[in-house]
Amino acid sequence: MLRALRALHPRRHFLAGLLIAALPLALTTPASAETAPSPARGTARMGMGVLTHDGQSGVPADTRAAHTEGVDVSSHQGNVDWPTLWGSGVRWAYAKATEGTYYTNPYHAQQYNGSYDVGMIRGAYHFATPDTAAGATQADYFVDHGGGWSQDGRTLPGVLDIEWNPYGDACYGKTQSAMVSWIRDFLNQYKARTGRNAVIYTATSWWTQCTGDHAAFAAANPLWIARYAPTAGTLPTGWSSYTMWQYTSSGPTVGDHDKFNGALDRVVALANG
Repeated sequence: MLRALRALHPRRHFLAGLLIAALPLALTTPASAETAPSPARGTARMGMGVLTHDGQSGVPADTRAAHTEGVDVSSHQGNVDWPTLWGSGVRWAYAKATEGTYYTNPYHAQQYNGSYDVGMIRGAYHFATPDTAAGATQADYFVDHGGGWSQDGRTLPGVLDIEWNPYGDACYGKTQSAMVSWIRDFLNQYKARTGRNAVIYTATSWWTQCTGDHAAFAAANPLWIARYAPTAGTLPTGWSSYTMWQYTSSGPTVGDHDKFNGALDRVVALANG
């Protein structure tokens, strides 16, 4: 190719030189500019989009006198070392049970029962995919595959994990009003099936973008806020305080660590309903 360029008419030598100089860039740019592929369906986990969309600006001070330490886990962690977490002061845990209507966590039994067996108060969460099935349908799938509730003092109400879509459009292709309707249908069906109001896990920026900062759920549904910073920051409208706060994805033993807004007796109170 270089020989062909040099054979051009002399008046075109300048253009040929530019083309030759650009060859290395032209040969290497496509590979480096490729868009990263979407993750496989089912691999989404709580807080998956926080670092990408909201970033991280530090961690909170150790406030265990006023907060109770917790963790959230999914198949990403595999079999979890629950005795080590208990020894580090973790007293509650949530395990991913389901996603959409197409995925159940293969490690759910070890995570959900293992945390209980070492003495923790535990619960299950559902990663919502509003573009794949209706809210009520996903609530039924969640309850039927590990997301139920029992009044044993050790089981927390289920969590609706509603956040950035890791597989496509951040708001799952829904308008703000359609997203609010989807969330309402999920929450209503979950309560009809279990008698409990589900916890809503979200980030303020996603909630504002995709629901228009809708405030009506705050009266009944506890808030689990996601923010990797020294403070929980501004909450979605309607909630004057958070119940839980996911504050990092890089903690010891298990990366995703959380604070419950209160001492252990408040965790027990939420479990009891």
